[in-house]
Amino acid sequence: MSNHDHEADKRHLHRASCNRGGNHYLHIEYYGFRLTRRDLLKVGVASVATVAMTPSHAFGASATTSAPELARVTLNVNGESHSLEVDTRTTLLDALRENLHLTGTKKGCDHGQCGACTVIVDGRRINACLTLAVMQQDAEITTIEGLGTLDNLHPMQAAFIKHDGFQCGYCTPGQICSSVAVLKEIEMGIPSHVTSDLTSPPQATADEIRERMSGNICRCGAYSNILAAIEDVAGGQKL
Repeated sequence: MSNHDHEADKRHLHRASCNRGGNHYLHIEYYGFRLTRRDLLKVGVASVATVAMTPSHAFGASATTSAPELARVTLNVNGESHSLEVDTRTTLLDALRENLHLTGTKKGCDHGQCGACTVIVDGRRINACLTLAVMQQDAEITTIEGLGTLDNLHPMQAAFIKHDGFQCGYCTPGQICSSVAVLKEIEMGIPSHVTSDLTSPPQATADEIRERMSGNICRCGAYSNILAAIEDVAGGQKL
């Protein structure tokens, strides 16, 4: 490009900040085309609206989705058998809450990180959000509703009340189910990461209980009271 052409472009391309009527705005002039900041915003909004209103098939996307695949599953929950037809993608947590309306089991992170959805399946604790309902065909499932009633509390439920092991209570059902299973694991001789002697049965020490309960998060911070409740049920053994 010659110097003459370059100087001509500089004359046509001009950006300036102007003050008209006390309102600052930016305008752009390019080869006779003028665009103020207000006009630029209007064009941007109109462009977004156009994209939003454009049918999905115009971008090559399918306008319809396939129907969910349903499956029949029988769940034995708290001593009762339930026959359900669920989407094969339905988690056990959602089946309990949405299909059986057992809302004591809570949905927290939905990623297996908080333990709020802990239930007992065939004697072992699991995160209900990490397993599919169809994977638990004929399994024996115990939720917080199946541990005890208002008139006949489970010893762990009574201990949580006695030691004030909860504040907001959202994590409490998972904490209690996990606590019951933890003492069963120790009774069965299942070691944990902190079990120092693998040739002897583990004991319900504070360290063992803390390690085994580490997957259950209490955002209120009632951990010391939860530990006291579990130790109480375990026989009061303390370090």
